[in-house]
Amino acid sequence: MTVREATPTDVERMADLADSKRRQYEPFAPVFQRPAANAHQVHLPWLARLVADPDVGTFVHEDDSGGVDGFVIITVAPAPPVYDPGGPTSLIDDFTVAQPDLWPSAGAALLDTARRWAKERGAAQLVAVTGPHDAPKRALLHDAGLYVASEWFTTPLA
Repeated sequence: MTVREATPTDVERMADLADSKRRQYEPFAPVFQRPAANAHQVHLPWLARLVADPDVGTFVHEDDSGGVDGFVIITVAPAPPVYDPGGPTSLIDDFTVAQPDLWPSAGAALLDTARRWAKERGAAQLVAVTGPHDAPKRALLHDAGLYVASEWFTTPLA
């Protein structure tokens, strides 16, 4: 099992994994997390742009047979001007694995790689996004020393 930088040939698999995660999250927040009808198609060029961008960390995890079973995308940006964490903030938004039981192995390896990437770019903190229902991912993040700093509450207005 290995983590490596994502390449253009990984984009389709990354989009498939992201689509699966969107479908898993939708029942828990059916308006906020509702995938667009063409989510997979519009995500492909977005992911391709991120993979090609040298200022974005895009990493995939390969299983023993060389198949991609997880990915993480991390960026570094200035902290919001009302906060001073001591430097830039790194943000992990897209981060998923193919099966929940892969979080302790593939997920941990991807998180470690993303953390190193952010440190090398001078980030002072790491922020990762996850749903409140995603217990395996939350356990990984907690075990890696991350803690809940904020939560978003939402409701439909229709």
